[in-house]
Amino acid sequence: MEIKDNEFSRQFETTIDEQMFSVEYSLQDRKIFLTKVNVPDGAEEEPLVSEFLKEIMDIAEERRLRVMPTHPTVVSFFRKNPGYKSLLPPGIRI
Repeated sequence: MEIKDNEFSRQFETTIDEQMFSVEYSLQDRKIFLTKVNVPDGAEEEPLVSEFLKEIMDIAEERRLRVMPTHPTVVSFFRKNPGYKSLLPPGIRI
């Protein structure tokens, strides 16, 4: 899966089966706030969204950023994937 970091729109984007998936973000200090998950209608399939979020977590880890999940889909992802909880800032529990 190829992820594009659209810095102008402040979102990560990818195209799957000719459908656009995106996650809007905001950067502050060394934290990235994942504020909105945009998926096409009828494409809320868990494996696709989960794979997309895993790729974004890998990007955040590579850039040494802490992840602040502010969207319910992202919070749910952290609950289902405890291996990524190390990316949360100190004091944040999900």
